[in-house]
Amino acid sequence: MFLHLGENIVVPIKNIIGIFDVETSMYGSDTTQFLRMAEEDGFVQRITKDKPKSFIIAEVDKKSKIYLSPISSSTLTKRSESLYYES
Repeated sequence: MFLHLGENIVVPIKNIIGIFDVETSMYGSDTTQFLRMAEEDGFVQRITKDKPKSFIIAEVDKKSKIYLSPISSSTLTKRSESLYYES
């Protein structure tokens, strides 16, 4: 099963490591630093130019990748849970 992250981006659910809320995660300086370093190293993919509501860490081709999604973390989590329990 695949999880739709926004626009034309889908990721296999089994490859998702975590789904995080941007607003609450940014309170920690460690998270901010982690995302900044990941972006500098080319691991971050913006799905749209809209302000991201969540970020998703996934393993793609045996490499970690971070997607910045315009869809809220709660919506993505609900989608992933419903897909997981359907299979």
